[in-house]
This record gives sequence, structure tokens and C-alpha cells, in this order.
Amino acid sequence: MFEAIEGTRQNIFVTGRAGTGKSTLLNHLSWHTSKQIVIAAPTGVAALNVGGQTIHSLFRLPIGVIADHPIDQSDQVRKLLNTIDTLVIDEVSMVNADLMDAMDRSLRQARQRPAEAFGGVQVVLFGDPYQLAPVPGDADERAYFTDTYRSMWFFDAKVWLEADLRIFELTEIHRQTDADFKHMLNAVRHGHVTAEIAGVLNSMGARPAPQEGAITLATRNDSVNRINASALRRLAGRTLTAKAEVSGDFGGRTFPADEVLELKVGAQVMFLRNDIGTEGGPRWVNGSIGTVTRIDSTVYVDLDGETHQVEPTVWEKFKYTYNPLTKKLSKDIVGEFTQFPLRLAWAVTIHKSQGATYERAIVDLGSRVFSPGQTYVALSRLTSLEGLHLTRPLRPSDIIVDTNVQRFMQGAPRPVS
Repeated sequence: MFEAIEGTRQNIFVTGRAGTGKSTLLNHLSWHTSKQIVIAAPTGVAALNVGGQTIHSLFRLPIGVIADHPIDQSDQVRKLLNTIDTLVIDEVSMVNADLMDAMDRSLRQARQRPAEAFGGVQVVLFGDPYQLAPVPGDADERAYFTDTYRSMWFFDAKVWLEADLRIFELTEIHRQTDADFKHMLNAVRHGHVTAEIAGVLNSMGARPAPQEGAITLATRNDSVNRINASALRRLAGRTLTAKAEVSGDFGGRTFPADEVLELKVGAQVMFLRNDIGTEGGPRWVNGSIGTVTRIDSTVYVDLDGETHQVEPTVWEKFKYTYNPLTKKLSKDIVGEFTQFPLRLAWAVTIHKSQGATYERAIVDLGSRVFSPGQTYVALSRLTSLEGLHLTRPLRPSDIIVDTNVQRFMQGAPRPVS
């Protein structure tokens, strides 16, 4: 698949179930490509996670529906867009059709190639539409999409009437090893849950939840904040506060970790980044759950019986610019956010659990599931069925699959790897 991206100019969509290694492939591509590559993502946190820039910032696009409004481009933006060989978009499932068409128009305009899709730039998309959906705007925006597009999804953008999109689906799951659990997750993903599968999930999920070492995955922010605040209050001892250092142009409030982190000894915490590793390999990964054992100038966290000293981490915000001397792209650090890579983790929203892996979790779907894919995302965080605990039994109404996603994913021919 790397060869297809590197050796051709085809537009490619890399998809696959949770835990199949989409992020690993994207990382490999960014390090090993010989092309002039730009990585973008729809949200600030997603862009930080892949060392890229947000789509709106990269293209200097206004927030909201762009439709057929004129796109203003500075000389600097035009030069930048003219230098790109390959545009990579991560978490593309959150990109709506209007934004996809706006990127197409921007590239055609800047590169003065009005007849070529994306102005001749190769587009490589990463994401899983079964997990994350584009967020609908206000009533006017929703009405615009209803009148203009078949759906809000990126794959219904008008540019695809002129451009081919080759789909690669990663199929080897690395997060789970048990074939039966993989089969159940696939059934949830596609909306094919039988009474037998629901029975197995519910009987396993009904077991008493462990008192420690499990995280609650909830649909709502207020549930998560309540659980974390209550659990922190119950701990004895003093609350210690770590305030993040923010420098440069970090803009907005889309920080990758808490700006103000409150901890106590005994607090259950989740790691927010992979460890860069030592000679013995990485000590933790994004999603590892541990317990704070000591706090001084740094924080000490117990992970599976071993205590690790955790230092603050720097998240770097990047911006692509055109270098007139080299006539190439440069990727510059424009802002830094320094904080301990930890978050209180008695609970986290299902949305924020995206990409994380847990051995044990309590899945709290609340009174109802709000969006397609939410139940699949929650269950697929787990490495095994033995780690699943449910606050209530799964109901048929919890398994929501967007019919537009089914149409696209089932109707598009693709190689399997």
C-alpha cells in the first residue's frame, strides 16, 4: 500500500476497522516518503496527533459552509499549495462534503489547473467512517447539505464525480487476538448483531466491574466530569495542580491535554501519548491506565506493578510554509504546549477514547446512544471480551450504522491488504 501511495499519483483512501494500524501506516508514510507531503486533519487535536496542520489553517478557509463563495488566497498560500505533491488528510470521516470540495477548488485555483481535480495534487485519505462522523452544523447548514449533497459525508463531495478514489482496507486486527470477539465487533460495526451475539456481550458485560484499574467510557461529557471529580474528592490528601505552559501561536482551546491538571496520590490516570521508549522498549502507550503513587517535581505512576517517573511532554504545533530559497515546503514549529501526558481516568468520553486501547473498561451508554458508530468505538477499545463491563445491557437501538456509510463502503471495489 505504501508503494501505491509513493509510486503512483492515484487518490487513495486507507480505511479499516479499529486497531488495524492506520496510524502506523500514516506515520511510516510521513517519515519515508520522497514526495513533498502535507498532512492535515479536521480538528486541532487530530492535527497535533499526526504532526500536521488543520485543514482550515492550511488552506486559510473560513469556518462554516463555504459553498460557492469566492476563496481568497494570499500569494504565500498560493505558493504553498503549488509545492504540494501529496495531500494527506487524517480522520477524513469528520470532513464534510463541502469542505472536501473547498479543498478541491482551492488547489485548482492556486495551481491554475481548473480542469484537474485537486489541481493535480495526489490526495491520500485516512479514516474509518464506521467510527467517526462529520458534525452537523446549525439548521441552515443542515438544510444546505440536504439541498446540495446526497449526504454530508466526504465521499459525497462533487469532486469525486471527476476523480477516482482507490480504496485500501486494512484487515489484520492487532488490538484483539480472540477470533470470536473480533467477529462480534465486526457485527457491531456493520449493524449485523444477532440475538446470540447480543446475549454473549450482555452476559459478559453484566459481571461486577472491578473497583480499580478499569476506565468508564461514557457518551456524555457531564457524566465523565462528574465521575472524575467525585473519585478525586474521595481520595485523601492534598490536590496538586499542574498548569500547562503554552507558548507561540497555539490558538484556540483545542489543547491535547488539560490546561490545568489536578492530581492526588491514588488518582487513576490515563496516558495521552506513547512513550518514546527506552532500551527496554516503550513503558506505556496512549491509553495505558495507571495509578499516581507520588508527586514532587514530577509525577510517579504505577503501571502493572512497576512505578515510572513521568516527565512533562511537549506537543508541537506545526505550520507548513513555502521556502523561496529551496523552492520546497518547510514544516515549522509555531507553538508548543507542555504538560504531563496524563488525564484523570476513572472516566473518559467515548469520543476521546478514539485510538486508545484498554484491557478493562466499563461502557456506559447512558439513556441512549447519540450517534452512529458510538457503540462500536467503545467496544473496540478493548483487547478482549473478558475486559468488558456494561452499566446496562445493550439494546438494538444502541447499534446504529449510517446507511450512507454502508452504501459507500459496500459499493466501492477495493483491494484488501
